[in-house]
Amino acid sequence: MIGPVLRLYPRRYRLEAGEEILAVYRESVAGAGAVERVREVADIAGHALRMRLGVSSATGAGRLLAEAAPQVAGVAAAYCGLHVSRWYVAGSLSPAFPPFEADTWTVRLFASALVAVGAVTALTSKWRAGACATAVGLVVLAVATVVSGPDFGDPVVTPVMALLAALALASAPPDLPPDARARATAGVVTAVVWLPVTLLYAGVLPVSTDYGLWPLLVLAASGVARALRHRSLRLTATAATAVACPLFLAYAHTIGP
Repeated sequence: MIGPVLRLYPRRYRLEAGEEILAVYRESVAGAGAVERVREVADIAGHALRMRLGVSSATGAGRLLAEAAPQVAGVAAAYCGLHVSRWYVAGSLSPAFPPFEADTWTVRLFASALVAVGAVTALTSKWRAGACATAVGLVVLAVATVVSGPDFGDPVVTPVMALLAALALASAPPDLPPDARARATAGVVTAVVWLPVTLLYAGVLPVSTDYGLWPLLVLAASGVARALRHRSLRLTATAATAVACPLFLAYAHTIGP
């Protein structure tokens, strides 16, 4: 697993420090479980991507990604939470709850659950661990969607958007974690997107169709509110909202307006 990840580093840095990184990795995961191994690999991948892109807390791009990171996590939680909700509501309304099968659809479901749990963890308690789990889940979701092919109906836009979201989370400088207010705002956006659509799936709301633009409208309204509240950072707030929107664009693409 670590070999392909090391290739994410710039070639010169990989030749100079690759063996040292590999030795530190092997020492850190000696006797560790699978979760810890995945987390270490995710950390190395994030560092490699930041080096490759020239992103740090001292650059404008790094500060932008740090501003966008909680929003990206909130969008991921809402998007994947809706996928899990759709499955649960459809199953609970069936005469017999559908069993799990060894197919890409099941992989997508469990990847969505991982993303939702990871994102909620990142927004409520442990940012670093939750963000790593969210990024890993998004990559798995993208791969499973591509493998599903025409069976999913969107084997191009959704996986690309999922990978963009994972890249944004992995590239955000770890020394600029979001503050409590930013995480709370992202959590509110998640709830405002997820709850009404889930109630719609359950037949509780008095409407008959799913509106794919609803998540984008909520995210845009949140971005406008942040821009008005922090006028000196208006451009940054707008750009951060744009960075956070790919998964909601995928949702609008697959669900329709």
